[in-house]
This record gives sequence, structure tokens and C-alpha cells, in this order.
Amino acid sequence: MNFLHSEVDAGPGDVVRVTLNKRANVKMMGGHNFRRYQSGQSHDYYGGLAKVSPLDLRPPYRGRWNVVVDLGGYAGTVGASVAVIR
Repeated sequence: MNFLHSEVDAGPGDVVRVTLNKRANVKMMGGHNFRRYQSGQSHDYYGGLAKVSPLDLRPPYRGRWNVVVDLGGYAGTVGASVAVIR
């Protein structure tokens, strides 16, 4: 499984901004769900298919978040950057 991964510390007052160079799936999740994602199991996340860039996500609570960018199994590459705006 090919994906880009970033970890950020963020909470409800922050914006996690993901900037992409093409359409891609953007998923923000906690550690438990990230491990499930890595092993191909069902997982919960915030986000989805990003058709426009940048995509802004607001974490529902303060914590360590895993931000994943992937093409959903399709061939190709994607470039992305992740920033927390406080």
C-alpha cells in the first residue's frame, strides 16, 4: 500500500491544512485507526476524497493525529504538504 503520512498535534481550535497537487484521499485519524488502516482493516477517519486544494480539517479533540494521503489503489503519484494553523 502506497501512501503519504504525516503526524501532527492539533485540537479543535486548529486547522489541519492539506495542500495537494491532484485529487486524492485525505484521511485524518488517531493512532488506533491508523494501525488498522496500515493493516488493511476497516477504520474511522475524518476527511475523504479531496477534489480541491487546500483541504482544511478541524480535529474534534486535542491529540496526535495521523494524516494520510493516498490514491485509493489507483496508479500514479501525488504530492502533498500538511500544516497546522493555530
